[in-house]
Order: sequence, then structure tokens, then C-alpha cells
Amino acid sequence: MSPRDEAPAPPRRRPRWAPYVFVGPAALLFLAFSLLPIVIAVALSFQDTATLGDGEWVGAANYRTMLGDPLLRTALLNTLVFTVGTVPTAMAIGLALAVALNRPLPGRGLLRALFFVPMIAAGVVVGVIMSWIFNPDYGVANNALAALGLAGLPWLTSPRTAMFTLVAVVVWTRIGFCMVIYLGALQSIPAELREAAAIDGASGWQRFRRLTVPMLAPTTSILLILNVVFSLQAFDVIYVMTGGGPGFSTTVLIQYVFRSAFADARMGYAAALGLLLVLILLVFTLLRHRATKRAEELL
Repeated sequence: MSPRDEAPAPPRRRPRWAPYVFVGPAALLFLAFSLLPIVIAVALSFQDTATLGDGEWVGAANYRTMLGDPLLRTALLNTLVFTVGTVPTAMAIGLALAVALNRPLPGRGLLRALFFVPMIAAGVVVGVIMSWIFNPDYGVANNALAALGLAGLPWLTSPRTAMFTLVAVVVWTRIGFCMVIYLGALQSIPAELREAAAIDGASGWQRFRRLTVPMLAPTTSILLILNVVFSLQAFDVIYVMTGGGPGFSTTVLIQYVFRSAFADARMGYAAALGLLLVLILLVFTLLRHRATKRAEELL
């Protein structure tokens, strides 16, 4: 009997435990750094405690306190103002830059990189540098105003200007991200459509409003939700530049969680506030997933 007539060897069966070897480390990391902290936070939210140790179980008292907490309402209002100030502004400027830098310009690659650099810089570094720039005594901003014969502004020391300054800084760090996302979406629009619209006599503004903007709608919806999530999680820049002050004027929800836990030593109440923030983020994460799925269906 020749070797060719021999029956092929049956395929080797993998051990049943093989998939668990590959999935196990990731599952352990998820349990240790995601699921377990959430379980601990839920348990702490029903306690009156200043530490992570044993506390007094108080039931839903922390959640009832949240309903009548005026500082929480202020933090939520500050979060809304901060989000409304940063999200549409960064998206609008990012779209304008993407449209401008999508054309053949000299040094286009360098300009794209320069606008994107603030996005990859650490938030703490950005906060420290901007604190120097907007320092009311020796900052570059007030020195520039003095050179123009104008009075300096209390950029970070007045409740009237502190939130505006933070919004401007965060917008500056985020426009590069919006620009890159919009650039990718613009380059995916078929050139034949723009050429056909130009042949039909549509002006540049008409092509942008009636062709480009509708084609960018899926990208805009995803980018909107991403920017809202970024704004809800903004902590480092605010903490370094104002610490939530002056007073309570720039304390957003995530800052209030930190303040309740480590400044006021109300760990149980901070856990309840943190779960509120997680719930809000979960809603926008689900919306992002839905918007991404819808965009994939349209492609």
C-alpha cells in the first residue's frame, strides 16, 4: 500500500482549556480594574464613611441627599455650561480647519500636525502652561493686553472669566482631534459629486451646505457624542488651572466627586455621585454605539 493511499490523519483537536488561557488575562484585568471598582462603589454609595474601610450602612440616604444638594445642582449647571461651550465650538472650528486644510496648500502637512499637537499633550502640562499664560500678574495674556493699551483681566481669579478661560483652553486642545476626524470624512466624499455640483452652477457655499454637510452627518453625530463624553470626563486641566474655583464657579460634576471624596471626606456620598456620572456616561456611550452602527449602515 503506497503512502498516497493512506487515509489522512484526523485534525488535532485543541484542548478545551486553550481559549481560557488567552482570554483569562484580559478577563482578570477587567475584573480587577473595571468590575470590582464598580461593585465597591455601589457598596460605598449605601454607606456613611470617610474611607474605604468599614462604614455605617445608611441605605439610600446618600441618594436622597443628592436630590436636595444645591452644590450638586451648581456642579451639574457648570458641567452643562462647560459642555455647551466646548463641544460645538471645537467641532465648528475643527470643521473649518478641515475644509481649509483639505485643499492643496503649501505646508499643509505641517499645519495639520501643528493643530493636532495640543490634543496629544498631557492635560496636566497644558494646565500648567496655560496657568502661566493667564496669570493676572505676569501672564502673557495680560502683557499682550497691556502692550495694546488695555487693562488686564482676572482670567482665572474671577467667577465671571474663569469658566470662559477654561472653555477656551479646552477648545484649543480639542480642535485638532475634530479636524482630523473631519478630514478623514471629507476625503471619503467622492470628488465626482462635488464636480457635478460645480457643473450644475452651485457656488462654493451651496456645495458645502447642501452636499458636504449632509454627507458629514454620520461623522458629526459620532463626533458630537465623543466630545460630550470628553467634556464630562474633563478633570486634569480644570484641576490644575482653577481647582474648581474661584469659589464653586468652575466645579463640574467630576470635580465635585473628587472634592466630596478627598476634601470633604465623604467617600460614600462621592461614590453615589460617581455612579451618577457613570450613568450619564453610559447613556452617551450607548448613543455613540448607536451612532457608529448607523454610520456603518450608511457607508
